Amino acid sequence: MMQSKRIDPLLKRAQEKEDTVARDLAERQRALDTHLSRLDELRQYADEYANAQLAATSPAQLLNRRAFLDRLDSAVTQQCRTVDNNREKVEAERSRLLLASRDKQVLEQLAASYRAQEQQVAEKRSQREMDDLGARRVRLLQADDGENGGQR
Repeated sequence: MMQSKRIDPLLKRAQEKEDTVARDLAERQRALDTHLSRLDELRQYADEYANAQLAATSPAQLLNRRAFLDRLDSAVTQQCRTVDNNREKVEAERSRLLLASRDKQVLEQLAASYRAQEQQVAEKRSQREMDDLGARRVRLLQADDGENGGQR
C-alpha cells in the first residue's frame, strides 16, 4: 500500500478532531455571549434602580432599597466572575483548535509530500517503460534490417 493511502485514516481522524474542537469552541463562545448579555442586563438594571427617584420613603424602605442594591452588586460581581471563567474556557478551546489545526496541517503536508514522491516514482517508471519500448523497437528494426540484408 502506498504511504499516501496509509496516512488517509490519520488525516480523517485529524479532520474529525478539528471539527469537534471547532464545535466546542462555538458552543463556548455562545455561552460567553449569553453570560456577557446577562451581565449587561444586570448592570443596566442596577444602574436604573440606583438612579430611580423615590418619593418620601421610610427608613425601613431605605434599608430594603440598600439591601436590594447590595444584592444587585453581588449579582453583578458574580456574573463578572462567570464571564471571566467563560472567557478562559473560550481561550482554552481556541488554543485546542489551533493545535488540532496544526496537527491536521502537518499530516496534510506529509501526505502531499508522499504523493509527490509517488508521482515522481510513477513518472520514472513510465519513462523507463517508454525507453525500454523504444529500445525494443530499435532492436526489432535492426533485426529486420539484418534479415533483409539492409534492403527495404
